[in-house]
Amino acid sequence: MKLWKIVAMALMASLVMASVAMAGPAYDNIMKTKVLRAGIMTDSIPGAFYNEKNEWVGMDVDIAEEIAKRMGCTLERVAVNNKTRIAFVQQGRIDLSVANMTHKRERDKSIDFSITYFFDGQKLLAKKGKYAKASDFVGKKIATMQGTTSEINIKNLLKSLGDKDYEKNVISFQKESECYQALKMGRVAAWSTDSTILLGYAAKDAGKFELVGDFISDEPYGMGLPEDDSKLRDAVNFALQDMWKDGTYMTIYNKWYGPDTPYYFPMTEQIEMWP
Repeated sequence: MKLWKIVAMALMASLVMASVAMAGPAYDNIMKTKVLRAGIMTDSIPGAFYNEKNEWVGMDVDIAEEIAKRMGCTLERVAVNNKTRIAFVQQGRIDLSVANMTHKRERDKSIDFSITYFFDGQKLLAKKGKYAKASDFVGKKIATMQGTTSEINIKNLLKSLGDKDYEKNVISFQKESECYQALKMGRVAAWSTDSTILLGYAAKDAGKFELVGDFISDEPYGMGLPEDDSKLRDAVNFALQDMWKDGTYMTIYNKWYGPDTPYYFPMTEQIEMWP
């Protein structure tokens, strides 16, 4: 290799290292810029989606806005999906991932998490009146999202129920909207993911679809955070706990999941509170 190429590569490497060093912990950068960059989904009804007015709305949007406000920052929304919501945290492209993400030990190897801020569980959505229980879907095609815990859970369920073709009977898509479209078109018998997402999409065609069977799993949502940035993790956790304590959390929750919404989902848990 020519000497000038070696020098150029060394210079580029040193610049990258310097930029990383200058970047410092995410919390310090947030406090300096007064901007909190949050990764948020775009088609996860009613967690985060574009409404009929093309407005980016949802519970995750409101929660992220409130956290930024309590940290004295403005919120910069960054669109993420199931594949990018962790990678963007790792790459420093976002400071916080508020993206209906189940807190799993395996994921904790890659990023840190906040306390649980939402409690959900996985179910099956199918045409109303056609199926009664999970075992009715053995041998049927089921949609889910690629690279999610839902994908793993539904395969494990079908396998446990004796479906010999459970691997190929689970059809994985990139987006929630694609799963719902497959269900509407009859390409799959059911769609399996977190129940609140299923309720959100089912509300688009009221009376045509229903949740079937018991919960397949518990899905405690956490917010993804950069590894080893305790100041940022504390700031987010304190904001969540303060929101719960002063009632702001339930105001936001009821706006999207209360009894007067199309997505009614009773709150049955409590956010972890520290004295």
